[in-house]
Amino acid sequence: MNKIDKEIIDLIKKANYSIEENSALCLINTKFIGFHKKDTKTIVLCTNNAKKIGNFSNKRFAKNNDNLKTKIYLRRALRHEATHMAQACNSDNLTGMIKNINRKINNSKMKALNSSVKISGNLLKEVEAYVMEDRPKKVKKAIEKYCL
Repeated sequence: MNKIDKEIIDLIKKANYSIEENSALCLINTKFIGFHKKDTKTIVLCTNNAKKIGNFSNKRFAKNNDNLKTKIYLRRALRHEATHMAQACNSDNLTGMIKNINRKINNSKMKALNSSVKISGNLLKEVEAYVMEDRPKKVKKAIEKYCL
């Protein structure tokens, strides 16, 4: 994790949330890398799933970039689920950190978006979370504004 993602983790903990790794939820489907469990104030990161999707290598002499995809997937999952946390802190409403959010969803994320909506049932909250994945400063600001 980079500096801002470590700051997001610290804010998550400061907001009395916990972070779990590879819980039973991760077994639902290997394409899921994270979950927000509002009822138990938990963010779940499925590192094993991220490794499978990102073709993680345990090779002793792997280059730093060999596992770059896995790192990106985990950072995005953290930010995505942290956005859902901020939404929960905002009385289950959008954070509103990004204007004209419907125009900002990346086409490459549409398949993942559709899968997430099947679980959460809320299209707009998922769109916001997918857009915020690439905007860690906005995620941090949302947590500070709504959860602390």
